[in-house]
Parts: sequence; C-alpha cells; structure tokens
Amino acid sequence: PPQQPWQPQRFLPAEAPLYQALRQSIPLIDAALQKIVRLTVDFTLTAGDKRAQPLLDRFAAEVPVGASGTGLAAFAARYLDSLLCFGNAVGEIVLDHSRERIAGLYLPPLAHLSFLPGESPLEAVICTGEGRHRQPLPCPELVLFTALHPAPGEITGQSLLSGLPALSRVLLQIYSAIGKNFERMGNLRYAVTYRPAAGDQTDAAAVAAEISREWSAAMQAAAAGEIRDFVAVGDVDIRVIGADNQFIATEVPVRQLLEQIVAKLGLPPFLLGLSWSSTERMSSQQADMLTSEITALRRTLTPMVERVCRLWLRLHGYGCRFAVEWDDINLQDLVEEAKAELYREQARRLRLENDEREEQT
Repeated sequence: PPQQPWQPQRFLPAEAPLYQALRQSIPLIDAALQKIVRLTVDFTLTAGDKRAQPLLDRFAAEVPVGASGTGLAAFAARYLDSLLCFGNAVGEIVLDHSRERIAGLYLPPLAHLSFLPGESPLEAVICTGEGRHRQPLPCPELVLFTALHPAPGEITGQSLLSGLPALSRVLLQIYSAIGKNFERMGNLRYAVTYRPAAGDQTDAAAVAAEISREWSAAMQAAAAGEIRDFVAVGDVDIRVIGADNQFIATEVPVRQLLEQIVAKLGLPPFLLGLSWSSTERMSSQQADMLTSEITALRRTLTPMVERVCRLWLRLHGYGCRFAVEWDDINLQDLVEEAKAELYREQARRLRLENDEREEQT
C-alpha cells in the first residue's frame, strides 16, 4: 500500500550498507564507480560578462569542499559518487556569517536526512533529526538534491548497484571456495605410511614413532633452509595429500557473473582490466555506448552546478548568463580520429571542386 503523505522517508536506501560492502569486497565495482566519476566530472564555466570570468574561474578552483577538498569539480565528483552508489545525492551551499559570500560546499550524511512530500508533487521538504526532533531544513534554497532514475511518482532514485547483491553473493562464494581449496591443496601436506614386512618381529609402533621424529626433523630443517635427507628402513610410502585431486574449473561461472556485473555498470571490459576477446568494431561500439551514458550523467549533474554558479554570480552582483561546458569524452584512438578528420576534409574538398565545375559549366 502507498505510504501516507505525513510519513517521512529516508534518502539512504535500506540496502546502503550492502552497497558499501560490495565496493569493499569486489574491487571491480569500486573501480568502475571511480572511473565513471573521473570520466564524467570534467567541465569549464563560461560567463557572459568578461569581468566575471576570472572571478568565476577562481571560485570554481578554490571553493572549499568539506574539511579536505577544494574546487567545484571535487564537489561534483563526491556528489556523483553518492548519486551512483546510493541513487541519491544531497549537497549544501554554506554561506558566511554575513550571508553575502559562499563559504564552501558540504555533503551531509544521507543517514541523517529524510523528506516529506511537499504541497505539490513537484517539491519535497527535506528534514533532519528523528521523531519529535525532526524539522525541515531552515534554508531549502541552499540545498542541492539529485535522484538517479527515480521511479514514477517517487522522489528518491535507484542506485547503480541495484540488482548486483545477488550476483555478487554468488561470486564471493566462488572466491571463498577457491581460497579454501587452495589452502587444502596448495599448502602441501604429506602422508607417510609404513608397511611392516611379513614375519617382521619389529615393534611397528616404535618404528612409526621413529619415522615420525625423523620426518619432522627433515621438514623443520627444510623450513630453515637446510637440506637434509630422510632415511627409513622398511616399506615406507610418502604421498602428498590431495595431489591426485584437481581444482574445480571456475573460469566459466566467474566470467558469466562478471559479465552481468559489467553490463550493469555500463563500462567496457577493457577499462576494468578484463582481457576478454573483442573485435575492434565491438570495442568502438562499447566506447560509444559509454559516451552516451556519461553524457546522460552530465545532464543530471548540470542543474546542480548551475545552481551553485548562479548563486555565486548573484551574490557578487552579476546578472549575466553563464554556461557549463563539459569537456569532450575521448575514448577513441587518436590515429583513427585523425584519419576520420582527414577523410572529412578530403570529402569537403571534393564537394567544393564539384561545385566549382558546375558553376563554370
């Protein structure tokens, strides 16, 4: 049943600890999120007033971000990381005491925030605190909020990692089994068997104890780097425990699971260090798909960057327009790009020559 409009909902999903555990347990997931952030957050600001341009550039480069970061790009990177991991990102523009300058940018913990539906479906009231101490934020115009792919009628978004916990659990089970099997089979253990001959009156227990002492001494000497032979009398058989067994083949199931994870993350396998066989055309198509995904993320981030820059310009008395210009995404071979540019210029020259001939005739 739908929740009542007065019941607060949290920005942090219930699966948030699981998403953080996935990033720590599977390095491929954490590396993919970091690469997406680095490929996405690369922009410049262009102000309509030339007098404001150097000041805007300085603000974008020197604005404090939290207690350790600097620069609008660093804030956008952390903002996007929260958006990808949890499906929601909340930021705050911190003003100075005079409320005339931007003192810094801050990303509050999502666990401390909740929201209530606003007066219309187009707004939400962001709150802090718990229970009776819950209250709306005093300056909602200074709060930045972005949701990733929210469902129809919902305010919060969906994490990029949604759907991966089940696959990741199976993958971690396979890795755990590989480790246990390697401990059993990779760490060599020996079975020393003494078979008394028929009619041998020697005490078998005493001989076995003597063999055990000599074998232990030989192993300890080998561990210390000393070469020592093991000499025994009688029918003594020495075998490696588990040497006749084989590891279970895990390449196929592991690759199947990784393919599902990579497909969800949207990165080409070669960017994650996976040497899967692919043709040149397939790699080019994967790069094109990644470019479209990054462009979509940039469209999601643009309103947040614009709000910060617009407020800064208004506080400094500039009413000019500005633009957030995202840098080109370059994932292709430079040689191939140069060839494509050459072919375009050759085609352009041929068109001009054809036009001149038609005009002369």
